[in-house]
Parts: sequence; C-alpha cells; structure tokens
Amino acid sequence: MAAVTPPPSERPARVRRFSRAERWVHRTTAGLMLLCVATAAALYVPQIAELVGRRYLVVTVHEWSGILLPAPFLLGLASRAFRRDLRRLNRFGPHDRTWLRAARRRDHRAESRPAGKFNAGQKVYAAWIAGAVLLMLGTGLLMWFTSLAPIVWRTSATFIHDWLSLAVGIVLAGHIAMALADPESRRGMRTGSVERHWAKREHPLWLEDE
Repeated sequence: MAAVTPPPSERPARVRRFSRAERWVHRTTAGLMLLCVATAAALYVPQIAELVGRRYLVVTVHEWSGILLPAPFLLGLASRAFRRDLRRLNRFGPHDRTWLRAARRRDHRAESRPAGKFNAGQKVYAAWIAGAVLLMLGTGLLMWFTSLAPIVWRTSATFIHDWLSLAVGIVLAGHIAMALADPESRRGMRTGSVERHWAKREHPLWLEDE
C-alpha cells in the first residue's frame, strides 16, 4: 500500500536534518581543527608566540591534534546516516552546476540556487577541506618524523604545510562567517532539526527526496 503524504497543515514544523552521530563528528572535528589552527598561530606568529610561551607544549598539542583529526570521520563511518550524507556530498548533479553559476553571478534568489540536502558550495567546501586535511597530515608526518624522507622532501613538505595552513585558516574563517550569518543552519547542526520553511527555501530538492 502506497504511503499517504499528509497535507501541509499536518506536517511537523521542523525537519530532521542531522543525526546525533553526525553532530558529534562535526563538533569533534571542528574542535580539533580549531586547536590545530590556534596552535599553528602560536607557533608562527611571533606576537602570539610571546604571549603563549611553552613552545614545546604547543608543538606537542599541534602534532597530536593533527594526528587525531581524521579520527571522528573514521568513527562516524559506523553511522548509516553519516555514510548516506557522505554519498550526497560526493554526488554532483545538474542543479549543482546551476547553483554555482548563480553564485558566480551573485544571484541570491532562491529559485536560482536549487539544492538538495547540501548545496554545491557545501559540497565544494567538503571536498576541499578533506583534501587539505589529508595533505596537511602527510606533510606534517614528514616534518615530525624526519627520518621518513630525504631533506628535499622535508623542505617541500614544510613549504606546502605552512602555506596550506594559511589557506585552511582563511577558508575556515569564511565557513564560520557564513554559519554565523545563518542562525537556522547553526540550529540544525546544534539540535539536529531545522524549520520546514527554511529547508523548503534553502534546500527544496532535499524535501522532495524525503
């Protein structure tokens, strides 16, 4: 027997967006990432380094927070909801290209930016940050364990690690700024649910799939 769709007046006002496991992965990853950025700033910015001091402790915290950064993601793979959303993030469709074209034109009309559960900007950000974390982890290991590679490799790794750290810091600042500008999006990550009218406006294709 086919499922009966309730009329709009009987539908719940809020829509489930993220599971508890997904929120845990996001919060833990965010904490580790911010710890990496903060300790990197304490290591590379002289004014901050003078205020913080205890360089050996800062280096140790930076190294271990970087090593542990992939751990929440790997543990999150045990969650079916997390794996399902990973597939959504990894899948680009024609509507995503439409969204990106609208973003380039600075067209903020909702009808110009069709999106599923994740819009094209979120998909691009997720792909970029995942690649950056892997590259940072690899170059960081070369810098930490100096016997793993010849000096030319270590020098290159240091160059990439330093400049990519700056890029990650800038991208994270943009991510935080966009989150601060959208209270309902933050509420969705904090509580797991969002207002139905917000979801219909920002992610209309997602509701069609639910």
